[in-house]
Amino acid sequence: MVAAITIKERRSIRKYNETPVAQELVISLLKEAASLYEAEGAAPCWRCIYYGTEASRLRLAESMVAKVRESGLGKLIPAKMVDMITKQAMDVPVQLIFIAEPGENERARDEHYAAVCSIMQNLQLLGWEQGLGMFWYTDPMVYGASFYKEIGLQDGERLAGILNMGYFDKIPRARRRTPAEKKWTEIGGGMRGSAVRANQARISSAAVLEVLNEAVWAPNDGMREPWRFIYVSEGDTAAEWRASSASNAEAFLVVVAKEEADLHKQEEDYAAVCCLIQNFQLLAKYRQWPVRRSIPAWTYDELWCKRLGVLPQERIVAVLELGGEGETISGAEATDLRISYR
Repeated sequence: MVAAITIKERRSIRKYNETPVAQELVISLLKEAASLYEAEGAAPCWRCIYYGTEASRLRLAESMVAKVRESGLGKLIPAKMVDMITKQAMDVPVQLIFIAEPGENERARDEHYAAVCSIMQNLQLLGWEQGLGMFWYTDPMVYGASFYKEIGLQDGERLAGILNMGYFDKIPRARRRTPAEKKWTEIGGGMRGSAVRANQARISSAAVLEVLNEAVWAPNDGMREPWRFIYVSEGDTAAEWRASSASNAEAFLVVVAKEEADLHKQEEDYAAVCCLIQNFQLLAKYRQWPVRRSIPAWTYDELWCKRLGVLPQERIVAVLELGGEGETISGAEATDLRISYR
């Protein structure tokens, strides 16, 4: 079980020492990371490419710098600089590339991508408990034809990113997170008065905020903190959701992502919010709170989103049902893993 202290203490690690990382450990962590992901909807459809040998990492590095060399920018960058980029990539003991497979519609594609991002976050947390550092790398500067050919990216697939992995000697300093209260909206009931009954205990909205303040220690590029929370406990909206989905949840937490104009930042921010949601689920499970995660069809309805106060530059990433009783959602089985080795 991932502890709250792991979520808060985990850091992105860019520099690694020479200690080798056992392939067996990586595979074991991947299986556990997949098993910790729980959500309703499409089964997680994703694949992972493992680069653990010097020859394979060199080939990957060359495919990444090919776009730089072939672009107009490449003429301005000295050859030594390109070689340095290649060396930096080669100094990473293990590189894992995560890809979400195609879906039949936007909702299924988002479910697959959310699963991949959440599993990557699980892997980072589990690795940290083993002394492994990781860095989630996405950079459009290296996403070119050579790179896509190297990883075998197919039409309709969605690249979640590269996880650099290795043992390390130095932990970077922490950077502060914005309290969840500053990104919180409540519909129905008072923030301190409403509560959700679960396992004969009561989960107050204040307790939900407490967990969110631990969950916000999620990786996000540039510390953009692109998330916002809408807590729905009472009123017509909550009643309609319960009726439409036959849910007996006593409250709903809607997690919203800001959408930047830049498409690459949109993907990064969506991934960051998925990581935060995964943190919340892990922490809730530790407290034995019933939580069900889904992407309902209505989240793609502009009128419904507007009714909730979701802005045009935002989108709903997931809805968490809090409390109530229902069938437990199982994590992904180890057989769901699709790993190829280069």
